[in-house]
Amino acid sequence: MLNRRKLLTSSLAASLLGLSPLVSPALAHKVRGKKYVLPQKYMPREVRLRPNSLPVGEIHVYPDQFYLYWTLPNDRAMRYSVGVGRGNLYHPGVFFVGAKKEWPEWTPTQDMIEREPELFTQWADGMPGGIKNPLGARALYLFTRGKGDSFLRIHGTDNPRTIGTAVSNGCARLVNDQVIELYNQVPLGTKVVLYKKAGAGPAHS
Repeated sequence: MLNRRKLLTSSLAASLLGLSPLVSPALAHKVRGKKYVLPQKYMPREVRLRPNSLPVGEIHVYPDQFYLYWTLPNDRAMRYSVGVGRGNLYHPGVFFVGAKKEWPEWTPTQDMIEREPELFTQWADGMPGGIKNPLGARALYLFTRGKGDSFLRIHGTDNPRTIGTAVSNGCARLVNDQVIELYNQVPLGTKVVLYKKAGAGPAHS
């Protein structure tokens, strides 16, 4: 994993291709009533990988760089900017996509309710899918072999200001436009690797 991290933080950065982003840089999002234009640096880009460095058809999340890579044939990958889990709520590991949902419902975990009851108690029985739902437009549900649902998600958000920050309760988030693009490419069973944060302590539930 360390060698792959070095690959994607050093040599890969020098080999980015100046291809057109999938989403217009002028795309404006409304955040709590205020217009927000997603910065160009957070737009998806197709990048070149070192030959035979990562298998095709996998997701790799590098939390220190706030990047998610969806690997493509011919040693290429789509790079998306993400927000990740704050503090020690981020959970590294190897997972697979066990379910996919459009405009998913959301229910906070018991640990989330205990940590921040003022925010989450009202949704203990679940929140319907929709633009204000924390999971956004699409969600990939991360499972582990033998244990099933990890309760971690790769999902959308209606708050693009959180991209490029460590802010969530453990999941990785993309802006809605980009998570829809990723969702349409990623099949069930896809391998997902969440790399460890540099200097991070044990993860909390």
